[in-house]
Amino acid sequence: MKLPLTIRLLLVLCLTQWVHAATVKVTAVLTWANKTVAGATRPVILTNGQYPGPPLSLNQGDNVQFKVENRCPFNVTVHFHGIEQVGTPWSDGVPGVSQVPIQQGRSFLYRWTADQYGSYFYHAHHRGQLEDGLYGPIYIAPSSSKAKPFSLITSNATQLQAMRAAEENTSPMMLSDWRVLTSEQIWAAEEASGVDSYCANALLINGKGSVTCFSRDEIDSLTTPNQRAALGNETLTDIACFPANITAAQGSFTHNYSALLPTMFSGCTPSRGPQAVLTVNSSAHYVSWDLISAAGLLHLTISVDEHDMWVYAIDGRYVQPVRVNAINIPNANRYSVLVPLNKPAGDYTIRMVSGSPQQILNTTAILRYIAAPQLGRTSNPWITLTGGNATASTIFLNDTSAIPFPIVTPAATADATYFLTIGHYDASYRWTLANSSFGLGLEESQPLLFNQSSVPSDLVIRTMNNTWVDLVLQVNSPVQPAHPIHKHSNKHFLIGQGNGTFTWSSVAEAIRDIPGSFNLVNPPYKDTTPTPAAVTGATWSVIRYHVVNPGAFLMHCHIQVHQSGGMALALLDGVDAWPSIPANYQGNASGF
Repeated sequence: MKLPLTIRLLLVLCLTQWVHAATVKVTAVLTWANKTVAGATRPVILTNGQYPGPPLSLNQGDNVQFKVENRCPFNVTVHFHGIEQVGTPWSDGVPGVSQVPIQQGRSFLYRWTADQYGSYFYHAHHRGQLEDGLYGPIYIAPSSSKAKPFSLITSNATQLQAMRAAEENTSPMMLSDWRVLTSEQIWAAEEASGVDSYCANALLINGKGSVTCFSRDEIDSLTTPNQRAALGNETLTDIACFPANITAAQGSFTHNYSALLPTMFSGCTPSRGPQAVLTVNSSAHYVSWDLISAAGLLHLTISVDEHDMWVYAIDGRYVQPVRVNAINIPNANRYSVLVPLNKPAGDYTIRMVSGSPQQILNTTAILRYIAAPQLGRTSNPWITLTGGNATASTIFLNDTSAIPFPIVTPAATADATYFLTIGHYDASYRWTLANSSFGLGLEESQPLLFNQSSVPSDLVIRTMNNTWVDLVLQVNSPVQPAHPIHKHSNKHFLIGQGNGTFTWSSVAEAIRDIPGSFNLVNPPYKDTTPTPAAVTGATWSVIRYHVVNPGAFLMHCHIQVHQSGGMALALLDGVDAWPSIPANYQGNASGF
C-alpha cells in the first residue's frame, strides 16, 4: 500500500535528520507550481513542496539512497555538487553524460556513499532548471577521527570546545540570485535575440529577499569607475545592470533587441518579500554557518556587520582558518565560517551584494541575539553596496591563498596537459570551454558513460587512470567575468594563474619562466575554481587533478546561462579502467 504524501514527507524529514543511520533513504518529490519569491509570483520547482529544498543531513560514511520522483511537466536530473561519486559515476546526475533525463511521471534512485565530510548541495542539472529553484543543502558530519583546524585559532580549551560545538550544530545559509522569468523564458529570449542575459532581479538569503529598485540618482552615484569605463556613453539600466547593447560585454555579434523580454535588462518593479532572521545565543560563543552559493548568475559578496568570520572550510574541506570580514563567493562555492558572538546584544545586518561587475544588487538578513532587547540603532557595515570596503580595516578573504588542512599537495609534474579556450562561440550567448561549444541538445544524447562516442570528440577529454592531468584555462579576451569552473568527481588543485596569454608549451616550462605565478607547495584544493576576470585583457589559470575515479564526468562554468550556452567539456576519466555499469542504471533504467 502506498502511503499518503504527507506521511511520506514526514518520514523523509525524519530520515534526513536521523544522522546515525548507516543507510539514509530520501524521497524528493519534484513539482512545478506557482510560488511567491522575493515578493513576485512565478512557477518554481519545489522539492517536497519546499523552496529552497529541504536539507540533507548525513554522517561521513553513510550510504545514501536519494529517490527523485518527477512530477514536473518536463524532464529533470539532480546533481550532488562536490560529491565525488567514487565508484558510483552513474549517480552524478548529468544528462547525456551519466544518465538519461528523468521523464515526467518517472523516478530515479541515486545511490552514493558519503565518503567526504562538510558542506555540499544538490541541484538541478538539466537545462537551466537551477534558476527555477531546484536546490537544497547537504551537510556531512565529519567522522570522529577527522582532525580539526580550530587549534590554529586558539589554544583556550573553553573556546575550542565552543568552536567544536558550533560546528556540530552548523546550519546552512543558502545564497542565491533570482529572476522573475523562468529559465526557459530566458533561454528562448537569448536564442531569439542573440544576447547574453547577465542581469538578475533579486538576491536571496535562505530563499528570502525583495526586488529593490534604486532611483536614477542612486544608480548614477553608485556606478563605479570600472563600470563607467566599460559603459562608455551608456548608463546602467533601472535594474542597475549593464544594458544589452554593451559591445564590450556582448561582443560584436548580430542582435535582435526587440526579442528581449521585460525584466531581463530593465523594467524594475519593486516588491516586498520576507527577510531572513538568524537567531543566535551569545552563551554559545560562536555560531557556524555553511555559506552555499546556489546563484545561477552573479558572484556574491557577504558580510556580517561588526562581526568577524573565521573561514575554516572551503568546498567541504578544512583549511587553515582565516579571519575575515567579507567573502566574495563564486557560484557553487561553499565557505564554512565561525562567527564569534562577542558583541552587545541586539540586531546586526547581514549584507549580501553582487560581486559581479555588470550589476549593482543587494539584500539583507538579520543576525539577532536572542533574549535581549533590540539596540535600536543601525549596525555598522564592513562592505558597500558595490562590494567595496566600507572601512579602512575591512578584510576580504583571498581564497587563492587558502591553505588546505591538513596540507595536501599535487604531483610535481603532470602526465598529460590540455589547453582549453574560454570565449564566445559565434554568438553572444554561446560559449566554449574547448574548441567547440557543448550544445544543450547533447543532454538528450545517449550518456557517455554507456557510449563513449555519443558526443563529438572535440568536446571530450580522455584520460588514463592513476595519472595527473593539467588543464590550462585560457580566457581569450575581455570583457569576461570570472568564470566559476566546476569539475565533477574529485577535487582539483589551483596551481597557477595570471594575466595575458599562456604562451608556454607546457606548465613545467611556465613554472621555470614565472615561478612566482605557481604554487605546488600548498595550493587551494577545491571542486569549483573561478578564472581571473578578464577586464582589460586575457587571463589564464591552471588546475591539476589526479585521475582516481573512472567514469564520465562534466566540467563546466557554473554561471547557468554560460553552461547552457555551451561552456562545458566531458571528461572520460580512466578509460583504461572503465567501470562496469549495474544493469539497473543502463539505458532508460530507473536506478532500482
